[in-house]
Amino acid sequence: MTIQEETTVTSEPRAEALRGARDIAPLALGVSVYGLAFGLLAAQAGMNSLEVGLMSSLVFAGSSQIIAVERLMAGAGAVAAIVAGLALNLRLVLVTASIRDVYANRPLWQTVLGAHLTTDENWALMLARRAREGQGGYWYLLGAGLVLMAVWCGSTVLGVVFAAAIPEPRALGMDFAFTAAFIAISRALWRGRADLGPWLTAAALVIGGVASGLVDSSWAIILGGLGGAFYAGLARPNGNQ
Repeated sequence: MTIQEETTVTSEPRAEALRGARDIAPLALGVSVYGLAFGLLAAQAGMNSLEVGLMSSLVFAGSSQIIAVERLMAGAGAVAAIVAGLALNLRLVLVTASIRDVYANRPLWQTVLGAHLTTDENWALMLARRAREGQGGYWYLLGAGLVLMAVWCGSTVLGVVFAAAIPEPRALGMDFAFTAAFIAISRALWRGRADLGPWLTAAALVIGGVASGLVDSSWAIILGGLGGAFYAGLARPNGNQ
């Protein structure tokens, strides 16, 4: 291998990672807002900055962290909170499976790190770039994921620090940041009329389960996710999009 070839091989991953970091920056600003709101919420649940920082870095799943803390605040207990968080995060198994080519033939540490850093945002961003430019792979995903993790961890810890000065974040409407973030992510993932059936099925099961009072909201979310996936599987038996 010549020096020029070696430079190309080593600089390409760096360039891709930097491209991912740059492309994710606008979304990272939004992540910082609901990261801050989560930190405020976690502080209300009695968590300190160290606990929130560890949770954000080890779990690194905003929606799962939010619902777990909300379950704790509702008095559901630690086991129910963990189950609810895990159930909501199961979608990432399908997310990573949908881009399994990204992890193919990579060392175990790269696969584990990449899967840990895969989120709704950088996954959707990578797919959008692939559709637009025909490019986007592991290092692009990793660069974007590292930026998101840094922003998420920093903003959630900062939220705990701010909690002393803002004892009631709901009075400022900060809790709506979670809802706004989920709406934005859902809009980015919408692919057209083919998604309508699974989405409506999932929504109907969640709303019906909660409204009936027969199941806890955590289990209603699980039921909705499974129902939506089952509907999608029946509608696309051959994996057609």
